[in-house]
Amino acid sequence: MRGKLAVAVSALLLTAGAPGIARAAEPNPHLDQAIAWAPCAEPELQGLECGTFTTPMDWRTPADGRAVTIAVSRLKPEGGPARGSVLTNPGGPGGAGRSLPGLFAGRAKLVGSMEVIGIDVRGTGASSNTTCGGFDFLTITDVRDRRRANTRLIYDAAELQATACQVRSGEFGKLVNTEQTVRDLDLLRHLLGREKINWIGYSGGSWMGAYYATYFPERVDRFVLDSNVDFTSTWQDIFDNFGFGFERRFRTDFLPWVARYDGLYHLGTTAEQVRQAYETTRAKLSAAPLPVPGGGGVVDGTLLDLVLIQSQYSKQMFPQAADFLAALAQATAADARTAPAAAATAVAQYPDAANGTLYAVLCNDTRFRHNRTTLALEAERLGRQYPLFGYYQVAAPCAFWDRPALNLRKPTGRGVPPVLMVQSVRDPATPLEGAQRAHRNFAGSRLLTVTDEGDHGVYAFGNACVDDVVEAFIVDGVVPPTESTCPGVPLPDPTAPTTAQVAPTPLGWPL
Repeated sequence: MRGKLAVAVSALLLTAGAPGIARAAEPNPHLDQAIAWAPCAEPELQGLECGTFTTPMDWRTPADGRAVTIAVSRLKPEGGPARGSVLTNPGGPGGAGRSLPGLFAGRAKLVGSMEVIGIDVRGTGASSNTTCGGFDFLTITDVRDRRRANTRLIYDAAELQATACQVRSGEFGKLVNTEQTVRDLDLLRHLLGREKINWIGYSGGSWMGAYYATYFPERVDRFVLDSNVDFTSTWQDIFDNFGFGFERRFRTDFLPWVARYDGLYHLGTTAEQVRQAYETTRAKLSAAPLPVPGGGGVVDGTLLDLVLIQSQYSKQMFPQAADFLAALAQATAADARTAPAAAATAVAQYPDAANGTLYAVLCNDTRFRHNRTTLALEAERLGRQYPLFGYYQVAAPCAFWDRPALNLRKPTGRGVPPVLMVQSVRDPATPLEGAQRAHRNFAGSRLLTVTDEGDHGVYAFGNACVDDVVEAFIVDGVVPPTESTCPGVPLPDPTAPTTAQVAPTPLGWPL
């Protein structure tokens, strides 16, 4: 057991520089605990150790007895005792992260001396959960239908989403936000016995890493931010760029790629012909959805959109998405009565805890500017420009959110050691332009741009150049130039026998 002096010192360190969240003089009973590591029971976590720790439900009152549980995993180093800890995050916000260390099991340099930690952040996964009661407003109706009654339905559903999330998650939902989460992470650092931590965060995990560095700059060792949101901006601005980012990836990479293999997919020999095949198929599905064999629901235009949107995250998903579109195009052309069986396996899953955490973080963190009228105008403007995703306003419930008082610090990079940002030029979910703004506005950051690449999530996904730069930085401390580049990885050949054996990225909706 730690002595009283050590606990007091730790309390000071955990609360230093965070006015309005916790007072250094207030005792924190969560400091003097240990994580009981044991082999993970879940098959998907094979090879990892799992554990839990408790953290204050509200870091403003850490001694009031209210606590939440945070579930974590660990990939132990192969070369003996760990000389450092690498905390990881898959993004979201709301993505469960305990399985993420498994991605790095084959990275010999990284795991040779470092322990890699996966985290189900507050609100999601095996940690204390938020919930919206299973409600998902995005699938209520076709967002492209802008008739007055349907537009009213869209925003009624967005308002109901906000109400469902806040009522079902209660007081805890108000406390699922970036500020509370980074304090959970710093408690984890303390429990791991580290003066400083390393970080690998993808997508929304770049936001979390930047905010941790902003609140605890003295605890930052080597931070890698991969597929960056503009963490110097707001969630609203970030989500408003979805339409542009996905449309660029769709038109520049996916559609020409499908056209190149017309002998396989029969959707057209030009990108525009493939796009028209998508639009025609979508219109038919919206007018007359196809039932899935075996009673597995229906496939409509919205579901086709969501499958194609999800596939833009990784080139390895292109063949499956093209198969799906081709099967639906054939089925609708033949006026079939049921959807092809492939539809049943291509549907993305949205765990409710992840959805609840997504909305809690977005809407608690952000002062949302829109109302029903401006939301509708924005959807029509973005939808006309970027039809694949522009009509989908994921963050619309924030317009109806009863937001608690929260003033996040703005990340500037001042006082923070150099962080390494990795970014592909046609990332659909986190466009290059946002990453470049964050790089300019975050002092000391290094930007590694991956040219001729559109994947969302680059390190440890098969780009040797990126892997070398990241591991030289995080393991050896080699800080790259302010700006540098690596070449991207070519798009897959769907006729090659190895294509189906390549596992797609676990990163995805929404960030």
